[in-house]
Amino acid sequence: MHNGVKHILKDFDLRNTSCREEILDLFLQRKFALSHADIESNVHEGFDRVTVYRTLKTFLDKGIIHKVLDDEGVTKYALCKEKCSHDEHHHEHVHFKCVQCGLTNCMENIEIPSIALPKGYNLIETNLLMQGVCQVCNDKRR
Repeated sequence: MHNGVKHILKDFDLRNTSCREEILDLFLQRKFALSHADIESNVHEGFDRVTVYRTLKTFLDKGIIHKVLDDEGVTKYALCKEKCSHDEHHHEHVHFKCVQCGLTNCMENIEIPSIALPKGYNLIETNLLMQGVCQVCNDKRR
């Protein structure tokens, strides 16, 4: 298990449970966004679908992870790199999905530019998904 798991749970005032520890450890090991199905297939069989869902919701609400939408309508989740909270997520960055390997990565250093909406519209969330070939797949082709 990754060293930071217990530290992160403590920082966000969350009890240590085996499910929380295992799912958080999975996020720390993987450097790409994970779907609910990805998480279920990589954690202990004893955690049912509802337990995994509730854990993800808790992590979202606390600001440990954020949602990443992909082109197929599948919601994925990625670890927040900055300290976020329920009220304030700092993930207004680009997400990149590789068309070869299918992995979606956060591009934290590329911010989504602000867009002025017409009067009467209130922005809640902005998502920008770029698609192409990732560095790993490009290197494999050479």
